[in-house]
Amino acid sequence: MSLDKSLEARSGGVCELCAGTDGLSTMTVFPKEGNSSDDCVWVCTTCRTQIENPEQMDPNHWRCLNDSMWSEVPAVKVVAWRMLDRLRTEGWPQDLLDMMYLDEETLHWAEAEARAAENAVVHLDSNGVQLQNGDTVVLIQDLNVKGGGFTAKRGTAVRNIRLVHDNPEHIEGKVNGQQIVILTKYVKK
Repeated sequence: MSLDKSLEARSGGVCELCAGTDGLSTMTVFPKEGNSSDDCVWVCTTCRTQIENPEQMDPNHWRCLNDSMWSEVPAVKVVAWRMLDRLRTEGWPQDLLDMMYLDEETLHWAEAEARAAENAVVHLDSNGVQLQNGDTVVLIQDLNVKGGGFTAKRGTAVRNIRLVHDNPEHIEGKVNGQQIVILTKYVKK
């Protein structure tokens, strides 16, 4: 039996979070790899969109977790716990979190997403403002461009920067038509 068929059978053909029926599909629960139905949940388009795009979250939609948090399926419990944790400031989710029980292994799985976010590389400019791919920054001092044979002048705007994924002190951008690596301590957003 395929993974989708297995999840559809387990869920009774409805979203395991809200019981919706629109655009149901398999969603692997981080950091699992989705090799078995135990690593996945069967979710509708609405739930998936809000899980993957927190800025589109409708807190009232997630009142459905009052029922799904009691699921016997660990993956469903993990997603329910994560969504309640994200919505904690709304008030009512905190009450549900206080009632929810996760064994030690399942709680560790639920907290994995937050641990990964804490360990993610964060790029900060000279003022401590977080930088994102595509931002425009300004140089705060003249920089000698090694191998470029020129000096990038203070006040030069560097548009559409790229973050170096494994080094929080480096960004990449074009200055005078040449792609260079710049230390984040020499730029401001």
